[in-house]
Amino acid sequence: MTRTFASLLAGMLLLASCAGAEAPPSATQVLTGSGTPQPSRAKIVVSYSNVLADFFPAYVAKEAGIFDQNFLDVDLQLIASTTGLPALLSGQTQIAHIGGSEALTTTAGGGDVVVVANTGPVWPYQLYAAADIKTPADLKGKKVAIAGVGGTFDIGIRTMLPKLGLIPDTDVTVFSTGSTANATAALLSGGVSATLSSPPDTLKLEAAGFHSLAKMADLNLPTAATTIVVTRAFVNANKTVVQRYVDSIVQAIAKARADRPGTIAALKKYLKSDDDKGMQAAYDWYVGTVLKDPPLPTAAQLAGIQEVVAKFNDKVKTVDPAKIVDDSFVKSALDRGLLK
Repeated sequence: MTRTFASLLAGMLLLASCAGAEAPPSATQVLTGSGTPQPSRAKIVVSYSNVLADFFPAYVAKEAGIFDQNFLDVDLQLIASTTGLPALLSGQTQIAHIGGSEALTTTAGGGDVVVVANTGPVWPYQLYAAADIKTPADLKGKKVAIAGVGGTFDIGIRTMLPKLGLIPDTDVTVFSTGSTANATAALLSGGVSATLSSPPDTLKLEAAGFHSLAKMADLNLPTAATTIVVTRAFVNANKTVVQRYVDSIVQAIAKARADRPGTIAALKKYLKSDDDKGMQAAYDWYVGTVLKDPPLPTAAQLAGIQEVVAKFNDKVKTVDPAKIVDDSFVKSALDRGLLK
């Protein structure tokens, strides 16, 4: 965790303690003209941390009107991973789509958050390198680009490199660029020798002569690359809202599997791309492989990255992953047949 993130987190915790619990959106029941109970609409702000296909369930839920069907008025905002959890703790947002590494770090820093879903149970990245890098050993003495320190790219790199016989920060310089787009740009410009990537960016890199050295999915490691996080105070006060949000995500996954054209259209909008081939590749990878299983969060997934995250913050070792995971919302959605 960077000093900037640490100071932001400390400030947000102080703000939350001074101001008390954030005012929750209403989840009371109202009556329709026929007298049928109906949930009142809840307005919530939801963040996602990068312009990536990882977050396709949120994109689809928004564009297909699934949030609206579940009486949710969702303001979906792009907020960088370094500020996503401070924004959640301060009440600026109510739900965050963000790496499990940030959830662990925030908990270690005193933030009381809960992981209610995991839409990234498989590492979705490949290690792409310049043409002159033929083997992982060729990366010795070179730079590898990440998005932000302590973020998902960083944890991914530090998980992968040792498996390839390389020691991060010793054999390879891990270089922070600020965003996944910047990391890709750094490789394309020759500023670094490698970076992690996923579709559709992999197609862009391949077209420019870069190649894949290794696939993280081949490591078969439990992970929490993209999780849905809320504060414990919010979930305790707004369980019906959280359930409706998780329901929406589960329904969006089912929708994505059944509606390839509609999902690709959503990816084009949020990834700001008209590249049909790239968006189709992103669809096939994320819908067909990364989320082939239900988005159930588990303690094992967080434990799978805990050791690497603890290298940034020793306090992370004291976090019990089981205490920050609540799988009841996804289980409820599955029990009601929402993932058909």
